[in-house]
Amino acid sequence: MTGYTDGYGRQRPSFGAPMKGLLQNNAVLKWLTIINVGLWLMVAFANLSLWLYKSQSPNLLVTWLSVPADLTALAHRPWSAVTYMILHERFWHLFFNMWMLWFGGMIFTRFLSGRQLAWTYGLGGLMGAIFFVAAYNIFPVFETMKYSAVALGASASVLAILVAAATYKPDYGLRLFLFGQLKFKWLAIIFVVIDLLSISAENPGGHIAHLGGALFGFVYGLLLRKDFTLKGLFARKPRGPKMEYTPYEEIHDEPQVPRSDEEYNQQKAEKERDVDAILDKIAKSGYGSLTPEEKEFLFKNSR
Repeated sequence: MTGYTDGYGRQRPSFGAPMKGLLQNNAVLKWLTIINVGLWLMVAFANLSLWLYKSQSPNLLVTWLSVPADLTALAHRPWSAVTYMILHERFWHLFFNMWMLWFGGMIFTRFLSGRQLAWTYGLGGLMGAIFFVAAYNIFPVFETMKYSAVALGASASVLAILVAAATYKPDYGLRLFLFGQLKFKWLAIIFVVIDLLSISAENPGGHIAHLGGALFGFVYGLLLRKDFTLKGLFARKPRGPKMEYTPYEEIHDEPQVPRSDEEYNQQKAEKERDVDAILDKIAKSGYGSLTPEEKEFLFKNSR
């Protein structure tokens, strides 16, 4: 349990522990799976009720939560660009996506955080929706289909996670049944090529959405290799030249003494050594092996 120790050595819970727990590596995978399975059960019971009462009406859950290709319909339910990525109607569609989510997600969280996994799932799925809608409104072959076409399923999000992990660690070795030893990048390439070649076959919109998720995963994986953080996008940039100084904090009763160049360089070197030690630990034992204090230190000093 995350928390702090009082003066008597007893562990006390932190108020931020529940929210942090949701973003831990395995917790994110568990919650994504629970949400997908829970919504599928709701859809399945709704379909059963329609069948029992011989209703010819469509399942409203599927209608309102799947993303439509038609722009007018999308304007009436814009939330569907998000909800479609947790919506499944067929069991085997759900089963395969959840299996791939655990497979790719467990590898992803060997090197990256649960927070980054959640971002990849959400933004990869959103990119898939953009690709799906754009394709049906750009290419003439879909002209007659776009008014009835909808997309649903976690496939784009799952492929984004798989490709992001493979881009971040392309030479990570996998031992697969019948295939033997295989580098992770080749598995991701195989999935992308299959989707690319399947566009003209059954379910073209779904395969196009998958490619959108894969593209996001590839770009995000490259950015993560350069220590990119999404939080950095919203950070305020300085308007002019920045001078090194120690700020006066309101919480201090007395002003702080500015640091000399030698002191500043020494503190910077110590921080870099600590960050390198934590990164070595992640490389050997995975992100999950870090203590809460190490995770917080790495987060504060890698922004």
